[in-house]
Amino acid sequence: MSKSGVKAFISELEKRNELIRVKKFVSPDLEITEIADRLSKQEGGGKAVLFENTGTGFPLLINALGSEKRIALAFGRDSIFDLEKEIEELFVDVMQPKENLWDKLKMLPKLKEISQWMPRKIKGKGTCQEVVMEHPDISKLPILTCWPADGGKFVTLPGVHTVDPETGLPNLGMYRMQVFEKDLTGMHWHKHKTGANHFEKYKKRGEKMPVSVALGGDLIYTYAATAPMPENFDEYLLAGFLRKKPVKLVKCLTNDLFVPEDSDFVIEGFVDPAEELIWEGPFGDHTGFYSLADWYPKFHITCITHKKDAVYPATIVGVPPMEDAYIGLATERIFLIPIRMSMVPELKDMVLPVAGVAHNFTVVSIEKSYPGQAIKVMHSLWGAGQMMFNKVLVVVDSDVDIQNNSAVLKAFAENFDAGYSIHFSKGPMDVLDHSSQKFAYGSKLGIDLTNPLPEESQNKTDKIIQTEIFIEDYLTGITEITSFLNLYNEISVPVLLLNVKKDTRFSKNTLQQKLKEIAGISIFKAIVLFNEGAGLTDFFTLLWLAGGNIEPERDITFAEVENGKTLVLVDATFKTETNDSFERNWPNVVTMDDKTIAEIDKKWSELGLGELIKSPSLKFKPLVNGTGAVRE
Repeated sequence: MSKSGVKAFISELEKRNELIRVKKFVSPDLEITEIADRLSKQEGGGKAVLFENTGTGFPLLINALGSEKRIALAFGRDSIFDLEKEIEELFVDVMQPKENLWDKLKMLPKLKEISQWMPRKIKGKGTCQEVVMEHPDISKLPILTCWPADGGKFVTLPGVHTVDPETGLPNLGMYRMQVFEKDLTGMHWHKHKTGANHFEKYKKRGEKMPVSVALGGDLIYTYAATAPMPENFDEYLLAGFLRKKPVKLVKCLTNDLFVPEDSDFVIEGFVDPAEELIWEGPFGDHTGFYSLADWYPKFHITCITHKKDAVYPATIVGVPPMEDAYIGLATERIFLIPIRMSMVPELKDMVLPVAGVAHNFTVVSIEKSYPGQAIKVMHSLWGAGQMMFNKVLVVVDSDVDIQNNSAVLKAFAENFDAGYSIHFSKGPMDVLDHSSQKFAYGSKLGIDLTNPLPEESQNKTDKIIQTEIFIEDYLTGITEITSFLNLYNEISVPVLLLNVKKDTRFSKNTLQQKLKEIAGISIFKAIVLFNEGAGLTDFFTLLWLAGGNIEPERDITFAEVENGKTLVLVDATFKTETNDSFERNWPNVVTMDDKTIAEIDKKWSELGLGELIKSPSLKFKPLVNGTGAVRE
């Protein structure tokens, strides 16, 4: 049997000084989250942590993939960027036309190599079935209560296995699981996900749906479960390619699904589409806001098996950056080449900024050769798999280094023009997006920062010639504004940032009119509004808030100002029914409660975690209103 898995990964982490062992008891209820949050937000992602005493019979590993080094290690590479070259070579070999028989014959070794990555079903039991719980009880696992307003305990790294009842094709997805009883959880698959698609097919057939959940094993499975793969593509083939060896699968004991034989835990069961749904959530989510409670299917557990020395893998999500940022980096590098070679040949590079929580922001650079090409790229990408959830897409020329934030800001300063650069669209939004007027549907924003060709713009945007602008006297006289930052004076970017007091008397239209009348306001290309409590010098947090809080078509308005210029006003504040006629509940920012923060402060030194790290939640407390998941 295979010797891979979490234990083997832990050994590698220790060899490389990438792991902290915590031997004293730490509670899975909030305390592990608070420690992991402090460590994962350190520069470079901090270290992985193995909690050896969880109050159960199992240790817990967290932040295992939370750095470039560790996710590259999980892939068996020195660097995650090494994958780009490998994937490009593979696609060139497979996709290029073959002119003659000899060229076709030369492909045979490559095809043989690909076939060796295919998952393989083995006979007998796997190491994941060394121990069988006579009476399955999921509460025996160290499952986390992650955040104070969560609806309960959640399994956060489940590899959920389902099969299409019509085609027999398997799927591996990752859908959080709230624990309700010892043998009952929720199954939080979103309407756009393959698991939900399978569920609907079983529902039409009037059949129960077998589901098996694998935890642990080779860490590559965790990535494969989250990868934005095409429908009906076997995620374990991707895992085999990344690890250059096939995944060995073993049949479950109480259903006919197959799971990796080296998994640490396997939770078998079924979902009955004929049953009533269960009220699941809320949950402190990867958006940095709570995802609010809703109705989801019940998952009935029929069997739990595990290795004798099983380690429970977990992650937490919340205000970025966290462990999922590095999983997103892997996706960014792995899928760049396939997108370029199959859909967008002009694509040079792509970045999913960590502050954009995977779907709010994307920045791409392109080789531009004809007018309207940036717009073509926008719509191509919005039609590409999970890129359909992207909210703001920025396009720059190929000579702009999009890995360098300063270079992108320079492109904005030089090329942004309200009439040329902004393009709206509509389409599906991520289920977790809280800012759209309608659930899972809303507007998108494309920002073209490429150099305009003659057909696109008669005149390139005027260059700013002023060396310093003083508008403090005007701004301090506007009662709605509590603080401001002039980015033109700070970093030569023509943007004004404002904190506003959004009480019942606040009116965005009134504020916009006051801003229009300020002499010299035309120096700015955009003004962005944030709530009080958002630090205007913390650009990472501002980008995160802007991505989470805007619906582009609603929150981006235009004002004609002096000198015939057009000023763009971006409302990145929290929306309310009173001020914005926003009828959905607005979620709170995810933060830890004061009691848990104080408790971890007190025991930090005795846990061997190094120098005390302050709670990241302290910075975000001013953005919270109320103690629940819904902003009051």
